[in-house]
Amino acid sequence: MNAGRLRSIIWKEFIQMRRDRATLAMMLGIPVMQLLLFGYAIRQEVRNLPTVVYDASRTQESRGLVQRFEATGNFRMRGEVPSYSAALRQVDNGRARAAIVIPTDYARDVKAGRQARVQVLIDATDPTASQSAIAAAQLVGQRVNVEQVQSRLGPGTQALPMEVRVRPLYNPALKSALFIVPGIIGMILSNILIIITAMAIVREREHGTLEQLIVTPLLPSEIMIGKIAPYVGVGLVQITSVLIVGHLLFGVPVRGSLLLAYGASLLFIIANLGLGLFISTLAKAQAQAMQASFFFLLPNVLLSGFMFPREAMPPIAHEIGYLLPLTHYLQVIRGIVLKGVGLEALWPQCLALIAFAILFFTFSSMRFHKQLE
Repeated sequence: MNAGRLRSIIWKEFIQMRRDRATLAMMLGIPVMQLLLFGYAIRQEVRNLPTVVYDASRTQESRGLVQRFEATGNFRMRGEVPSYSAALRQVDNGRARAAIVIPTDYARDVKAGRQARVQVLIDATDPTASQSAIAAAQLVGQRVNVEQVQSRLGPGTQALPMEVRVRPLYNPALKSALFIVPGIIGMILSNILIIITAMAIVREREHGTLEQLIVTPLLPSEIMIGKIAPYVGVGLVQITSVLIVGHLLFGVPVRGSLLLAYGASLLFIIANLGLGLFISTLAKAQAQAMQASFFFLLPNVLLSGFMFPREAMPPIAHEIGYLLPLTHYLQVIRGIVLKGVGLEALWPQCLALIAFAILFFTFSSMRFHKQLE
């Protein structure tokens, strides 16, 4: 590998990227736009479900119970309805996502120490929202039960048999942005860089400049390095912009080593650029390269752990996720940014990123070498 030839092809790619200002602006501007969109719009904690109340008891106790439901933040009261069927209709037509039904004898049962029954109707078409609402409703019931038990035991025996205290680590406020923003870094690097580089060789072929590269003394590996070098710098700029904006707007910390974060990101960038170049050597037109790139978009979102926990996936889907570089990178970047862990905990994921980088770059160089022949 000749340093002079390599420097020439890298400089040529920098000049070409600088001339394509629209693509350059897209690569630098889209990360911040996506961060703002996803950071503000995506919320895994479901709050303020529109809720109606059918209060047949109409007592101080029933009104206090409704206030308890509203205080959880999961239910936003939109008014009362005159009957059970009316409450059900509100949920059926989508005007309410939940309905609280309090029977006539609720207050009498509570005062008499009997079991009082309250029903909460929840629209479960959205499992995520319904699970949050179900958990909040059950928590209200548990708190009422605890208070009732303590009041019956008397002031001298109010200690319960057991108390479980949960301490959330790394994200005590359970803010979705702290989970989403580091994942956005991986999604941006993966999707944008694969798409841009997937069209690199194809664009050279369509513009008629590929033949000029073939007749030069450049080696296939030198051409591949020259193609990806400018985008490595772009990827590092994207990481920096997302980390800065994420910290300023969403309070996302960086508790671990920035050097390790950038080192792992460099491996991830090279792996994605190598994959994009491999796609570009297979495609005959830019449209084909774009379609092949989109093949990786949905698996990245669904199987990598970006949005959905991998522990909840079927075993086959869980294993397929390991074939995506994004799966390993998300564990690294979230471990560094949120947990502050170091290489001693993340070396298996970093080793996987090194393997992906070598594998994809080797495949793209071999494929391009066959085309030269």
